[in-house]
Amino acid sequence: MTYIERTIRYFFLMLLYNLVLLSPMMPDKLIRVLSCTGLMLFYLYCHIIPVNTSCKGQRLKILHGGYELVLASIMTFLIETAIYLFLIFKTDTPARLLIINGIICAILLYLLFMNGIIRIFTCSGQLGFFKRIALLLFWWIPGFNLFLLHSFIEVSRKEYDFSMEKQQFYEKWKEEELCKTKYPILMVHGIFFRDWKNFNYWGRIPDELIRHGSTIFYSNHQSSASVEQCAEEIKACILKIVKDTGCEKVNIIAHSKGGLDSRYAVSCLGMDRYVASITTINTPHYGCNYVCRILDRISPEFVKFIGKKYESMFTLLGDDNPDFLSGLRDLTDRECARLNGIMTDAPGVYCQSTGSQMGSAKSAMFPLNLGYMIIRIFGGGKNDGLVSTSSMVWGNDLGVLKPKGKQGISHGDVIDLTRKNIEGFDVMGFYTDLIHKLKERGY
Repeated sequence: MTYIERTIRYFFLMLLYNLVLLSPMMPDKLIRVLSCTGLMLFYLYCHIIPVNTSCKGQRLKILHGGYELVLASIMTFLIETAIYLFLIFKTDTPARLLIINGIICAILLYLLFMNGIIRIFTCSGQLGFFKRIALLLFWWIPGFNLFLLHSFIEVSRKEYDFSMEKQQFYEKWKEEELCKTKYPILMVHGIFFRDWKNFNYWGRIPDELIRHGSTIFYSNHQSSASVEQCAEEIKACILKIVKDTGCEKVNIIAHSKGGLDSRYAVSCLGMDRYVASITTINTPHYGCNYVCRILDRISPEFVKFIGKKYESMFTLLGDDNPDFLSGLRDLTDRECARLNGIMTDAPGVYCQSTGSQMGSAKSAMFPLNLGYMIIRIFGGGKNDGLVSTSSMVWGNDLGVLKPKGKQGISHGDVIDLTRKNIEGFDVMGFYTDLIHKLKERGY
């Protein structure tokens, strides 16, 4: 909405808010009735259609409407406050008219404001759980509620602007099929997660790649198991894709431990015949030294207890043979050194790696904030909350992602696990560019 459109809208809202004060100036009853009817219809229209926008998707339209309603209620409240101060101190307007007009104005403003808040509360994908809870619990605290209100407005504005940028980018390049690679994409998840239909490990990334022409498959291997066991499952997945589609090969995009699993399948299980490229993202190729130290200091009985609980839970969630301890052990620097000794790169497979780093422990929530500090304590240096950046390099090094802001990019952010927009880092754009470059290489 332009400034002119907002000004016109605010002007008519102000006429409605002050209709009681303006009525005595109108020449006859018919004009008063028509004015009241017209302004009330305009007010209802503002509630139903707060803004005309070209954005696609009902959720985004409702969200942006919420932003405009909250902004309109705040701006008109400030103008109304200034008008009332002038009327009280500079004129002799009857107190009765001021009180009646003020009550009506307050009701109209409140309804407008609440409509906007409800729209943002229910439709924002970036607001987060804690801000929603904070609003429900602490809306009545003076000062803090203003801070929450400002946060709501900023989040909704940035989310809308980001979505519009993505929409314009897609409209510009939709005919180019930027990510239509020669071979389909196999996305391989990391440890302690699964490929679930209703909660995608890769967040919004797959849908974005598909919009740009990619064909996507998922590995669906165990959430936690040894590298060898996971690699066997990835092998079976690759063979099924090749058989079902006749594609000859796949491009692997692997995150975290999934990179080790994929490398083992290619180097040790003969999958180099069916894999064109492997791109590893935040993979601990040289292990996580803190895992070994922690396991050495914890009682074996306690580790087994945690493992049993984990395996019981993930069996219910889709695993058929989870192995908590084996998966964890294969992330140690000792085991990764052993694996690297046998996982020699296949000549015909293009290998590349990239990673990310957090700016500080404040850059992510538990357990990544704790992991960040542990890695720093054990001398791991810069890291993403689980993996040191020095351990992420294998094959062609694409470098470490470093956005301009202080937040950085965590182990979960790099796969859009949290679905949040990070200033200076377009996660969907990053993967679009990654896959587009594979296409340009002929993969």
